[in-house]
Amino acid sequence: MGTYLLRRLLLMIPTLLGITLVVFVVMASSPGGISAQSLVEGQNLDPEAKKEIEAYYNRLYGLDDPPYIQYLRWLNNASPAGFVFDDNGDIERFSLTKGSDLGQSFRYGRPVLDLLAERVPITILLNVLSIPLVYLLALLVGVRAATQRGQSFDISSGMVMLALWSIPTMLAGVLMIGFFANDQYWRWFPTGGLSDRQALEQVFLPHWGSLLDVGLLFISVLVFLALFLYLAKIQKTQLRAYLFAATGVLLGLVMVADLPEANQGIGLWLGLPLVFAVCLYWFAKSDYLLMRVLGFGLVGILLGFLAAVPMMQEGWVRGFLVDRAWHLVLPVICLSYGGFAGLAKLTRTAVLENLLADYARTARAKGLPENAVLWRHVFRNSLLPLITVAASLLPSLLAGSVIVESIFSIEGMGKLAVEAVQTRDRELVLSITLIGGVLTLVGYLIADLFYAIADPRVSYD
Repeated sequence: MGTYLLRRLLLMIPTLLGITLVVFVVMASSPGGISAQSLVEGQNLDPEAKKEIEAYYNRLYGLDDPPYIQYLRWLNNASPAGFVFDDNGDIERFSLTKGSDLGQSFRYGRPVLDLLAERVPITILLNVLSIPLVYLLALLVGVRAATQRGQSFDISSGMVMLALWSIPTMLAGVLMIGFFANDQYWRWFPTGGLSDRQALEQVFLPHWGSLLDVGLLFISVLVFLALFLYLAKIQKTQLRAYLFAATGVLLGLVMVADLPEANQGIGLWLGLPLVFAVCLYWFAKSDYLLMRVLGFGLVGILLGFLAAVPMMQEGWVRGFLVDRAWHLVLPVICLSYGGFAGLAKLTRTAVLENLLADYARTARAKGLPENAVLWRHVFRNSLLPLITVAASLLPSLLAGSVIVESIFSIEGMGKLAVEAVQTRDRELVLSITLIGGVLTLVGYLIADLFYAIADPRVSYD
């Protein structure tokens, strides 16, 4: 295993070299290339000032040197080991510990490392919240669909997954902002950013004007949560479905009432409660207990919060933590739904293939319960293709964050990449490409390790 890991780590070096070289060649070959003239293009300056600025950029970034010299210089600066130059630009010595320097940004005039240190944690936060959500929901839905092949849950979930997979991330983000962050509809969430300005001056945790409000909110949420968890476990399917259909009507009426009066048409008063009633009716008829408990538990928490807020005194302060979570709801949903749909479909296919395998039939013939066959044997063998896809999930989510961060005006690495490409900021583009390449290679390395854990037959000795 040690030899294999060392070999993979060493192979990362030529791979990253190839990735950054391709990106550099593309940027250098584009119309105008990367030159001092392209950086000052479009600025309303007199000829003398323009020449002085171009000379400054040439001195600072060496843009008047041949392209291969520029790339080798950047590569030497980015590498932790390399040549050290004196003040005159001559090679002084070779050092194994000189440190990595990604240069200065053309646009911001700041060290690239400082910019990345500010932006990368934000993108990591989005992905840390999205990846567990994607995996949890995808595995639950995919496994259930496979075990209910051809039944209503399998068919309906397949239609939903296909619909989600077909919606572009950009369109989904715009629609979310248009309906749930708009004064004309439901202003439930902010339009963008990670926090309100006033939240930066607030305490970290939320607080209330009185302990009565704290107790009221807690009791209300607890009562509704317990009620809906009890209803979710009712054995009489038809009774359960009717109760939740009535709940759907109530939720629809509350949503219409929360709209501006100018948009409250008779169509919405009739249509929205009907849509919610049908959705909850179908959901309640499912025999998948875990799904019902999770879904209706969330409905109970929501209704408990809605019931308590009108009775609470003024003076409730969200605090920085809740404000940050409030801003992240729409971006996380937008970043997660596509990966969830694709992984759920793959999970269904993998589990279904193994459910029909010979070893699964043999296990049933020996008297093993179906749950033991599913989770002890089938699910473990189904993990191999899922691990393969998981290796590409991290870089794909990072790619998705480019769109999500741009739509929701989040100052993360994705938005930084867009700005870098637009302004031909070579140092930033190469550095972001380098980070993306490292994450991709590390993702596949982790996948290889999980292969050996999931399947003892896999060996790297």
